[in-house]
Amino acid sequence: MRTIRVETSAATILLTEAPEPKVRDRQTGEIAKDATSGEALMTIGVVYLEDGESSLIKVTVPESGVSEGLTLGAPVSLPGLVARPWESVFNGQQRHGIAYRAAAVTPAAFPAATGAAA
Repeated sequence: MRTIRVETSAATILLTEAPEPKVRDRQTGEIAKDATSGEALMTIGVVYLEDGESSLIKVTVPESGVSEGLTLGAPVSLPGLVARPWESVFNGQQRHGIAYRAAAVTPAAFPAATGAAA
């Protein structure tokens, strides 16, 4: 499927769930690995705010891309954020969604308010 680059320059992204290992198989507890590098993958939860709308999303990040100093509720940056539509059949049910992946998650600053009085 096609990977779609997500433009984040006009968005505020807040960390809502701390990084934790992405589980590939819930029955065995196997941790997901990057298909190319073999590196362990992590997931984070964020709220993505743009143009007065918000979305809660999960983002997959390689373990080496998780920066120190991340704080729940604080703004973060997601360089290289992409979205990939997916679909599958599970137990006879058609399922679909969007998977998000970034090269890293790093602390960021709140954007300056526009139109604020000096």
